[in-house]
Amino acid sequence: MDNPNSAAPSPAAPGGRPNPWSDRADLAQRSLDHFFGTAEPQLLDNTYPVGDNSTFNYWWLAHVIDARLDAFDRTGDQEWLTAAEATTANLRARNEGSLFNDYFDDMLWYALALERLARATGRTEPLDDARAIWEHVVEHGWNDTHGASVAWRKQQLYYKNTPANGPFAILSARLHGHEPDPKYLDHGTVAFDWITATLVGPDGFVEDGINREGDGRIDTQWRFTYNQGLYIGAAVALDGVLHEPELVGRALRTATTAIAELAPDGVVGSEGGGGDEGLFKGVLYRYLGTLLDRIGLTSPDAAPLVDFVRTSTDRLWETSRRDGYLLAGGDWRRPAELPVFYSSQLSAVMALELRASLEARR
Repeated sequence: MDNPNSAAPSPAAPGGRPNPWSDRADLAQRSLDHFFGTAEPQLLDNTYPVGDNSTFNYWWLAHVIDARLDAFDRTGDQEWLTAAEATTANLRARNEGSLFNDYFDDMLWYALALERLARATGRTEPLDDARAIWEHVVEHGWNDTHGASVAWRKQQLYYKNTPANGPFAILSARLHGHEPDPKYLDHGTVAFDWITATLVGPDGFVEDGINREGDGRIDTQWRFTYNQGLYIGAAVALDGVLHEPELVGRALRTATTAIAELAPDGVVGSEGGGGDEGLFKGVLYRYLGTLLDRIGLTSPDAAPLVDFVRTSTDRLWETSRRDGYLLAGGDWRRPAELPVFYSSQLSAVMALELRASLEARR
């Protein structure tokens, strides 16, 4: 998958119009392999140029699975499904054959990707694994500190945040769709309501977490896109089960506020240089996509969201092309500054997959 010119012709938009954004999404996907791909067991170098590969980024690989499934959904090309399966096997092998680690949010990201993989392949094993992760999170991470909800990690059961409870609510709604067991919906709605009551402001902006240092303080200094995306995604996923219009209203309020607060010029800037932060934008784009699916592109409420996606991906495309490929940094208003983490490339992939989807339906 290293040759950007080997992509299949782009799926046409309605009316037979070519969709160049499908080709651009393909290029971003193939650029991930071009700049970061390496031999297993590493699979993807953490940075380009190659630097320190000592950190095993479990949750980044979970998002690689999701990204490859985006390409498969868009094109129907089996190679992307094969790539998703290979990434799943790589993650498991590097985690010593286990589904689990110490971070509840990491495991939940993986479970979300596994649930999608089950739908894409029709295999039951990935769905069974997603259920096993859900059960593990409830057994080891669910507690009543600062309200019934999921902790961030096993070593800090007193610390609660959106990055753990958001994907838990989404996964709970999805698993309920496969098997309407009350435990999924009961826990998922409690987790969502906990975020709403504890971390969502009157304008819909979603804070990161509470009690990180055991002092009951909310970390208002961390204004991250992925918290907004997770709340949007959780509201939409639960609405798919509960059919409560208020949930879509909450998602729209958060989406509108997030764009106004975090992308006043239409593009989200860098959210930090630690590597994990590079993936945050991608989470926002993924779940904006689910909201747009829910309300429809012709809805007046959709217009500012679509404008944001188009403005930001236009800028990404303008600034990130490099030697026939695409390399995205943390701030799409300027060319990437080396070294680049592959987490940042993943956000670009997810954004361009959303843009390709929007243009296909235009």
